[in-house]
Amino acid sequence: MEMNSSFWSQIKSSMKNKNGTNKLLENWLDPIDLIKAEKSGDNLKVILGVPNQFFFFYVNEHLKDKITQELALVSGLKLDVEFVVTGKMASDYNTSLQDVMQNTEQIFQNNSRPTPLYPPKPIENINEDFTFSTFVVGKNSEFAHAATYNVSQNPGADDYNPLFIYGPSGMGKTHLLNAAANQIKQNYPHLRITYISAERFLNECVSAIRRHEMDKFRQKYRENSDIIVVDDVQYIGRGEAVQEEFFHTINTFIEKTRQVILASDRMPKDILGLEDRSRTRLERGLIADITMPDLETRIAILRYKAENFNIRVSEDTVQYIAKISKKSIRELEGNLKKIKMYSELQGLTINLELARKVLAHHENTITITVEEIQRIVSEYFKIRVSDLKAASRAKPIVVPRQIAMYLIKKFLDKSLVDIGKAFGGKDHTTVISSIEKVENLQNKDAQFKNDIDELINQIHNVTGL
Repeated sequence: MEMNSSFWSQIKSSMKNKNGTNKLLENWLDPIDLIKAEKSGDNLKVILGVPNQFFFFYVNEHLKDKITQELALVSGLKLDVEFVVTGKMASDYNTSLQDVMQNTEQIFQNNSRPTPLYPPKPIENINEDFTFSTFVVGKNSEFAHAATYNVSQNPGADDYNPLFIYGPSGMGKTHLLNAAANQIKQNYPHLRITYISAERFLNECVSAIRRHEMDKFRQKYRENSDIIVVDDVQYIGRGEAVQEEFFHTINTFIEKTRQVILASDRMPKDILGLEDRSRTRLERGLIADITMPDLETRIAILRYKAENFNIRVSEDTVQYIAKISKKSIRELEGNLKKIKMYSELQGLTINLELARKVLAHHENTITITVEEIQRIVSEYFKIRVSDLKAASRAKPIVVPRQIAMYLIKKFLDKSLVDIGKAFGGKDHTTVISSIEKVENLQNKDAQFKNDIDELINQIHNVTGL
């Protein structure tokens, strides 16, 4: 920052840059003037001028926290912000950064400079090795990765608050949550970050209710934190009282433009026992899914993990491990560690022969089940597995159901009766009709055929064949 340029103009420019094309923010920021900085107790009070009472009300409610955070980030000082009505749209002041800093030096003499606002401290429960640079991005996770990274660059942005990431266990959701927390800590060291599992939130809430310490609990989560990151949100549906507290906590953060980042193994609408208002609140922001990576991405992850573990693995061995590790990224890493441990214990070189020996039991599991095909189809069409089994005749449900029946018949040795039972007891004539419709439509509709080909490719990625 140039010492001879306008301090406040640079603060406003910085806030605008962080909020991209947010014209609403620009319209509210431009008329605000920096009047002066003066000592107020142990803090530095920054007085800002607004043109009228309407501006005064809005910026106090919606912008004060953001402006305070930005000023603290730039100056490194503990400060308060106060607004006064000036009645002027144009600035009569030309307060530069140099003026402010000279004033600060006079206020805090004898080297007794104030400590930074909310001094950085380690974030509890965070794995500092989980960063965006250590996350291997694939088609399965590129949207979730991009959304999480954008949040870490500009926490509190309305379009991304709350950010809700969902997907099966072991796919990398926790890695992204940790990466976001680590990045926010680096970008905004003055912000206080709380990282917690929903189960721990639940247990602490129940304990606080029993001990009559809810005020203390609320202060911990609502007042003493600027960013809240919650993993395994599906557990919140277990208790009515906990849901009430969780709802108000999330609501408080969003109303104060404080960032909320959540992860679950299912979408909000599929969390058992979740109240409608909590579900609506969780769906208010941005929802991003993360699924099992395809074979190409699994190979890339294995290469990265092998290098990180300092393991030399041949290409054919990498291909083999990636093909049979089809359940989760966690399984992928676990299989690599098994081979490494076995090679060290036996003093053997890691090669394809050793990998086949150590992971022999996995070769017999390179298959797919009815349930997995139903899951793949439901995720592809953004519906629930239960919808496939229901009696609904709506086209958005019927077509995916017919496709699922077709794929099960194609890949599994199942009778028409067994397939019908897997879809809520449909009779065999319905199954025959569904399969025939899918076969015929592929020859007439190019987009439909593309959908089938993509689903078949996903199944191949699961089976490794």
